[in-house]
Amino acid sequence: MKNNQSLCLISPLFVPADRPDRIGKALVSGADAIIVDLEDAVAPENKIQARNNLETLEKKRQCPLYIRVNDVNSDWFHDDIAAVALSSADGIILPKAEDAQSIRTLLELAAKQFPVIPLIETAVGLDNLAEIMRQDTVSQVAFGSLDFALDLNCSHTWEALLMARSEIILRSRLTGLVAPLDGVTTELDDMGEVEKDAKRALGLGFGGKLAIHPKQVLCIKKIWFPSSEELNWATRVMDAVKGGSVARIDGAMVDRPVIEKARRLLEAGAGHE
Repeated sequence: MKNNQSLCLISPLFVPADRPDRIGKALVSGADAIIVDLEDAVAPENKIQARNNLETLEKKRQCPLYIRVNDVNSDWFHDDIAAVALSSADGIILPKAEDAQSIRTLLELAAKQFPVIPLIETAVGLDNLAEIMRQDTVSQVAFGSLDFALDLNCSHTWEALLMARSEIILRSRLTGLVAPLDGVTTELDDMGEVEKDAKRALGLGFGGKLAIHPKQVLCIKKIWFPSSEELNWATRVMDAVKGGSVARIDGAMVDRPVIEKARRLLEAGAGHE
């Protein structure tokens, strides 16, 4: 089992690689990473220019910058990796990750040990999840829910995709990876929908959620950061158990799992002050 806590993204934000003017705005959005996208957000006729734009990425920035390349079976993959290897990118997002060999191929072409976040977007990828997660440069995976639903020809609903989400969370824990990233919410105007999806993802055990618009970022972060009510409850729990391991709060028993939850909330709150 891994014990790799070096990477734990909560609200990484996608930016099209053919729109470099948006990168500066993304860097001040509050996102904990920027994902410059060479894949779905870029039309085929713009792929070359988008790739060339990687040369202009600033080396000094407020947060890590990852590149989502095109998938290993695409016509653009090799050129994407060559461009990323020469850029100042901090890591790579690999779409449609389906086996460990694709990650090894990526790293061999790059001739550099980039951190890799595999996107699980197909049934084959889910089936080979354990071997994908065991690769040394992988410390977190992400769920590409839209492509996964397309691959299975199922509805893009929580009910239809619950099994896949649960499997990704379970396997991340068993492999010792940090909690995975949930897929995007396509709604750009209704932040209530983004918040609802984020709450569901947090409740299942995801560690964060991919964002596709700057205004989604703070909405997502708000869900993963403990609220004042949660921190107040956690403080009361820890005060109540001083000198003992069992207590009673608001009519409910407080024992070891509850105490551990309170401790984690307080740690998370301290980390985001």
